[in-house]
Amino acid sequence: MNSRLRRLSPWLAAALFYAVFRLWYDGFAAPLSPDEIARYVAVMEERGQPPERIALLRKFLAEDDGRDFVMVNLIAFEEAPQAVGDMRPGESGRDAMDRYMAHMTPALLARGSHPILGGDAAAHAIEVWGLPDAERWSMAGVVRYRSRRDMIEIATQPEFRDAHVYKRAAMEKTVAVPIAPYFVAGGPRLAVALALVAGAALAHAALARRGAQ
Repeated sequence: MNSRLRRLSPWLAAALFYAVFRLWYDGFAAPLSPDEIARYVAVMEERGQPPERIALLRKFLAEDDGRDFVMVNLIAFEEAPQAVGDMRPGESGRDAMDRYMAHMTPALLARGSHPILGGDAAAHAIEVWGLPDAERWSMAGVVRYRSRRDMIEIATQPEFRDAHVYKRAAMEKTVAVPIAPYFVAGGPRLAVALALVAGAALAHAALARRGAQ
């Protein structure tokens, strides 16, 4: 390998790594097909989801554009949740949610999905219009899904059904709204790009110094 190509190799490696990362992170998958939608909906029907929720889910999947979206969640925890699964008496709603997220976090990350924002409520809602009992919340969170296919694949896993009992036990009430399209300043696309540029620049400089010796 000549010296010029050797010095360029960090940039070529960084470009290749970033291309592979974007292929995985963005997915670039086709929208859900009618057959896929029917199969996923059938699973949710078998699990006893009410007809109105099935109708909303079917519409959401049928309008799939193949791109990512975020789910905005407001959650109010149960103060004394019913013990389910292997929960111990006295565990809080937050404890139950932690058990649920112990399943969800690896399932999300394996599909290029992840939390974007999360935090405890600092006070009751400052402004509420037309919503009864909407002043009190425990926390809010925003989760990025690589696609609607990834979301429904997670939701229809057999393991998800077992983990979902903890989510149901954790919450007194919740609101979850999908948002698409959306905009977030920064994020993994930019963070990974900057890290690769920095690494390639350091490697390039080291190779240049070595070549000058």
